[in-house]
Amino acid sequence: MRGKEEQQSERTTITTAGSGTRDVPVKLHTYSSTNPSPAAAISSGTLYVDGAEPMNLASQSGDAGRSQLLFANFNQDNTSLAVGTKSGYKFFSLSSVDKLEQIYECTDTEDVCIVERLFSSSLVAIVSLKAPRKLKVCHFKKGTEICNYSYSNTILAVKLNRQRLIVCLEESLYIHNIRDMKVLHTIRETPPNPSGLCALSISSDNCYLAYPGSATIGEVQVFDTVNLRAANMIPAHDSPLAALAFDASGTKLATASEKGTVIRVFSIPEGQKLFEFRRGVKRCVSICSLAFSIEGLYLSASSNTETVHIFKLETQKEKYVPAEEPTTWGGYLGKVLMASTTYLPSQVTEMFTQGRAFATVRLPFCGHKNICALAVIQKIPRLLVAAADGYLYLYNLDPQEGGECTLMKQHRLDGSAEPPNEILEQGSHDRPLVAQTYSTAVTKGYCEEQGAVGGASLEDDLSDLRLEEENEQPPLILETD
Repeated sequence: MRGKEEQQSERTTITTAGSGTRDVPVKLHTYSSTNPSPAAAISSGTLYVDGAEPMNLASQSGDAGRSQLLFANFNQDNTSLAVGTKSGYKFFSLSSVDKLEQIYECTDTEDVCIVERLFSSSLVAIVSLKAPRKLKVCHFKKGTEICNYSYSNTILAVKLNRQRLIVCLEESLYIHNIRDMKVLHTIRETPPNPSGLCALSISSDNCYLAYPGSATIGEVQVFDTVNLRAANMIPAHDSPLAALAFDASGTKLATASEKGTVIRVFSIPEGQKLFEFRRGVKRCVSICSLAFSIEGLYLSASSNTETVHIFKLETQKEKYVPAEEPTTWGGYLGKVLMASTTYLPSQVTEMFTQGRAFATVRLPFCGHKNICALAVIQKIPRLLVAAADGYLYLYNLDPQEGGECTLMKQHRLDGSAEPPNEILEQGSHDRPLVAQTYSTAVTKGYCEEQGAVGGASLEDDLSDLRLEEENEQPPLILETD
């Protein structure tokens, strides 16, 4: 049950460098003691993870409750890791397994609970616990603030690609043009979304936004952020949604519900079910993170259990089928079971036809949230797991055989060296791991030199900003109070 919530009209203030302030009408939500605001939950020791439920670090054993880590997320192509801490934020390069290279560190802003970088650029969006309703967009290499936005409610998530910046509040979504930071569209009165669950495709050609269409069942609303219109509604699950993830092309969407037993993949924008994978049958779990590999062939799913599942997206026609009749009892039994699915109830049939994990990872902890990514580092496929205990874990993935992945390295996210003997000794991990998975205002104009500006000079200024080139893009930093 949600606590009693009052709504009233209020104005939101937006400040841009050189153009003053503007007031924008937004809903104000007043939270009761039975329904605390997300900001209050965070300040009391709750960690928010992209596309996942929050995790209370104060309740964890070991060092997790004393961790400096507030937020962690991989950038759009999994080449860097952004970390928000009580003392600021950092960026790490993911180009090497043996070394976690720190690219940048900022200590000017404390309690950074959201920090999102635009690919490998210097454009960053930041939100801090001290100002959870304020979004700052910065050029971190120059140390300059481009613009900032203040809202009447807590910022729960920020997503960005080369065309759009999305700000997610509990009951609204704001779509900005990333080239000039103008608000193009506002999706109001969405179903209550206290975890800020949403996903934005990184593709400029298929620039879709996905968010929950219901608070009681697993409906997914798909919105075209280029043409600014609804694209589809997908009835993905019977239970409320827990995680969403697009592939890099924006043509596939992975979904998981709060039960966490079945993961589905749909075509976008059509909404046709392409794949269905079963994570398990024994128990319901909380899915922390869904992530596609860049080429879209693999999908990882992490949860509050010790196992990460990696599924391979191949059709039945692509799978090898032996021409000979089975010669073992197990082979005969399997053939009989598959043949019998024609006569079984549909729910039972689905269990036989659902795909199983191609590979798995055994984490050295259980019961804690985490965020995963699939990346190719030094020409080898890897699974990366960032956790709230302040560690990044790197595993090798065998693309031909699958099976259980091998832990190759772990790194502390505070930048200190890891004792050699501790790296591969799972028994030494007495700290829980947490991964963090998954603003609304109007601003005028952005350029490299002047930041956010308004008026007629905007078009000329944009000619110097080449967002299609990664090295020319500034990163975005989001801070929430």
